[in-house]
Amino acid sequence: MTQKSRFALFFGNRGFFPASLIASAREEMKHELNSMGHEVLMLETEATRYGAVETPQEGDVYANFLRANRGKFDGVIVCLPNFGDETGAVAALQEAGVPILIHAYPDEYDKMSPALRRDSFCGKISIMDVFRQYGVKFTALKPHTVKPGSPRFKANIDEFDRICRVVGGVKGMVVGAIGARTTPFKTVRIDEVALQRHGITVETFDLSDIFLRMKAVKPGDSGYIDKAKGLQAASSWQSVPEKAFDNLVRLGVTLDKVAEEARLDAMAIRCWTEMQMQMGISPCVAMGILNETGLATACEVDLGNAVAMRALHLASGDPVGLLDWNNNYGDEDDKCILFHCGPMPASLMEGLGQISDHAILINAVGEGNAYGCNVGRIKPMDFTFGSLMTDEGRVKMFLGEARFTSDPIPGNFFGVAGVAEIRNLQDVLLHVGLNGHRHHVSITPGHVQAPLRHALEHYLNFDVSLPQDQA
Repeated sequence: MTQKSRFALFFGNRGFFPASLIASAREEMKHELNSMGHEVLMLETEATRYGAVETPQEGDVYANFLRANRGKFDGVIVCLPNFGDETGAVAALQEAGVPILIHAYPDEYDKMSPALRRDSFCGKISIMDVFRQYGVKFTALKPHTVKPGSPRFKANIDEFDRICRVVGGVKGMVVGAIGARTTPFKTVRIDEVALQRHGITVETFDLSDIFLRMKAVKPGDSGYIDKAKGLQAASSWQSVPEKAFDNLVRLGVTLDKVAEEARLDAMAIRCWTEMQMQMGISPCVAMGILNETGLATACEVDLGNAVAMRALHLASGDPVGLLDWNNNYGDEDDKCILFHCGPMPASLMEGLGQISDHAILINAVGEGNAYGCNVGRIKPMDFTFGSLMTDEGRVKMFLGEARFTSDPIPGNFFGVAGVAEIRNLQDVLLHVGLNGHRHHVSITPGHVQAPLRHALEHYLNFDVSLPQDQA
């Protein structure tokens, strides 16, 4: 669902080390990264001595190379086949504008003579030191030195890839507010200016315009036909009125067009009660399809969690969902039920869901006016969770890792739900409540907390907390 990052390769040099180390590194790094699915950009060999950087003048050449290719790379990998020169590296990279990974080749025990040794171990520390002095942000991962092609090298590249995707995808993102904040939910209020100062733009759309555009959709259009097929495949529609299905298709087509026109990376929707009273639907299943395809879509105009969902998706490469912190699970301190009315991607559910009327809103909107909820269970899996808010001009997010279990939930439990086992759950819940976080929590498959935290905290200046680790 996400494209692999493209990397610009930088090779550091110290002139009294053998040139063969640079030549072999250029070939080896390109080969290994290509084999992992990453495209690479490299300075021409003739542009500097060996195509590497040692002096400030060579650093200027590399800086111009990056400027000429701006927008064509997502991160820079500083490769140190030998010690590498700090001053040349700073001149080359202090305006890179993307995440920078510092990688150092290991010395080999039987190749430590002056003609063969690398000293990259020491050189990496020196470059990190000088980068800190100049305020150049960078990433360093374990182990300190690692051989290209090894499993640990591949793990480091995978983590750096995730970091680059989050930084590039969150910085400059556009999130759409589809309708005004759901009136009773002051819990999802957000500071748009604080988001903007972190490079995140909010665009707003009135529900009256959305409803007008829905009515203008023609059933014979290819977009309508494709959306109808997608909805039919996402869940079971037994006993759902044809009018409700038609309006859900129209809503899906309309949201696609709005997202395309406004270049939205995420959206948050006012999902009740105008949808039910005026269009006779709940938008949950249509939102689940958007989450399946990578357009993060949050309920109840929770713009903060729309941003969180986008970040989680970029980190994992998998679909995302938004759930309520909803129910205790008996007396088990580290388990709870996470739930929502149904905007979950089908791929995260255990079997096919069933579209239903909104069992909770029926008392307010009347029976038969809220079809579109998806009833089912979340499949067992590891997942990363988080939630985002603004507070006194700061963007704050908490993160954690957990798993959905196969523990049973009562058969008459409404919506999409799963039993989550979360280490130190009681401390997490205290953190959420005492710090003013939302009743919503965003989730994505897999454990990707480390690269996500590094990207948001180190490169994007979010305030990130890990309540599981504060117990």
